[in-house]
Parts: sequence; C-alpha cells; structure tokens
Amino acid sequence: MKRRILIINTGFGLGVLALAAAFLQVSCATKPEHSGPVSMAARYGTVTNPANVQVKVSLNNRAVYVLEGNEPRFVAAIAIGKADSPTPKGSFKAFNKLPRKRSGTYGFYVKGEEIRPGKRTDMPAGYRYVGYPMPWWVEFASGGYGFHAGGVWPEPRTKGCLRLHRTIAKEFFDLVPTGAPIHVADSQPEDATIGKNVPRPTDYAERDAPPSVLITDAPLDRTDVPF
Repeated sequence: MKRRILIINTGFGLGVLALAAAFLQVSCATKPEHSGPVSMAARYGTVTNPANVQVKVSLNNRAVYVLEGNEPRFVAAIAIGKADSPTPKGSFKAFNKLPRKRSGTYGFYVKGEEIRPGKRTDMPAGYRYVGYPMPWWVEFASGGYGFHAGGVWPEPRTKGCLRLHRTIAKEFFDLVPTGAPIHVADSQPEDATIGKNVPRPTDYAERDAPPSVLITDAPLDRTDVPF
C-alpha cells in the first residue's frame, strides 16, 4: 500500500512539473526582451570639429539630427510643441546653455514639508518657488524655447520646447556648442534616410518622481529619476 501511494504521488509531482515547464516555455517565448530601445539615440562616429556642428529638427518626424558638416553624428527622438503652443520654425543659433536649469514658470510651492504644484505667478505668500527640472538646457529661440531633458511623448506635448530623453540630453548638450546653427522645419532631407530608424522611447507615460524628489538636485544629477 505504501508503495502504491508513493507511485501516485510521484506521478502527480511529475505532472505538476510538466505543466510548470510548459508554462515557463510559453511565458519566456512571449515575453519581450526589451520594453524599449537599448539606447535612446543613434550615433554615427564622433565629432572632430565642433565648429562644423549643425542641428536639424524635423517636427513631422519628431527627430533631431546633429550633423558635422553634412555627416550625421547623433540622431534622437524629441517631444514637440502642442498645436496651441507650437515649436517655432526657422533658422536659429544655440545660446544660453544651462546644465541645471529649472522652469521659471511652472514648478512647486514649498513651505516646510508642504509641496504644491503651480505657476510661479500664482504662488501664495509664505512659500518659496522651486521650478520644474529642465536640465541640459540649450536655448535656440527668443521667448524661452530650448532643448532640455524630459518625457518624449509620441504626440505634440510641450509648450514649444523640444525635449530629449533624460538619458541622452547631456550628450546632446555636450555635442552642440554655443553658436551652432539650428534649423527647425516641418521636415528635413534626413527623414528619408537616417530618420527612418530613430530610437523611440516607450517610457513616456511613466509616473513622475514625487515632488519631494523633483525639488532636490536628484533630477539634475541623475538619469534614473523620471520627470
């Protein structure tokens, strides 16, 4: 009798193991290797003469192309301005580069442990203002338009600025010298070539870090703080 029970239990155990193995095979087969691009930029060699760097922006393709002369060096997806706050088009030059910029318009009211979001002009008395993080700022047009780190959505999302993924914004900042020409248009010739394989971030809907973190230096110093 004991031996019969052992055989039944063993058979049951093998059946469970077989089902578990089958489940794991299906799970592994259907689970994607990556939830998004390994890198948020495509790179083509290195810049040898910064004086020859130019930047092209395609609003329709939501892409920025950093070129040395006519040779591509860096390509990335960008978030662009909404219909009621469009990104300005035209020819500009890079200026006012600020690695640790914060918004002078939108941010947080802070008083002790209390933190409230809002516009700077609406801040109640007794609070101090801390702007929303906009690190690796490269301004290109009067009126406060620039490139900076932030969420890169697949549809127009900004107040007119051009956002780059936070993991590559510093690289763009370092590649583009003050005075570099910046051309913003609905389309660019590069859209038909290197613009077809622009890495597209998939983490744009990730929840922002808590305000208690966003008012610190963390989003300015690190790339693992979502905002």
